[in-house]
Amino acid sequence: MELQQAIRRRRMVRNFDPRPVPAEVLERVVGNALRAPSAGFAQGWAFVVLEGPDQTAPFWELTTTPEWRARRSRRAGVQAAPVVILPMAHEQAYLDRYAEPDKAGLGMEVAAGWPVPYWLTDTAFASLLMLLTAVDAGLGALFFGIFRGERELLDHLGVPGGYKPIGAIALGYPAEPDPLSLSLGRGRRDPEEVVHRGRW
Repeated sequence: MELQQAIRRRRMVRNFDPRPVPAEVLERVVGNALRAPSAGFAQGWAFVVLEGPDQTAPFWELTTTPEWRARRSRRAGVQAAPVVILPMAHEQAYLDRYAEPDKAGLGMEVAAGWPVPYWLTDTAFASLLMLLTAVDAGLGALFFGIFRGERELLDHLGVPGGYKPIGAIALGYPAEPDPLSLSLGRGRRDPEEVVHRGRW
């Protein structure tokens, strides 16, 4: 698929077919994340890939409540995703990288020295590459936040200290019906409202 097609077709899928994602396709999705740009080529990210119900069920149990899961039937469609990927940002990798001789003196060996926390930005870049690769591979994906149980989840998965998930990506084959987000009713902003050329 052409890049422009993938960009236009990319959307958040909320209903998944539980059939497994072939290993080579999953490897391409995750492998492309490693091609994302990163400040100082620090590559301060990691990805925890959960495959199949034995690995994904604890994710849902630790990060949601039975009440949340029962509140909307569409959430069952998300939980059917055969893969959940946790993109993790590692702040210390950037602080260490910018303490090295070729970067030293910029004041970025401490978090306060960064105008923007690039460990989050770069991990988000990597996540977007996974979303676009999913479209190219005929898969659906949903990026969503983790609003509870993060510490319990990280402990369960054995994630070492210093890594923070920026969210999670549900991945798999889209299933029908897959209703569009109600938020799309707001419409896409007009380019003239967003793009300012030369000055605001």
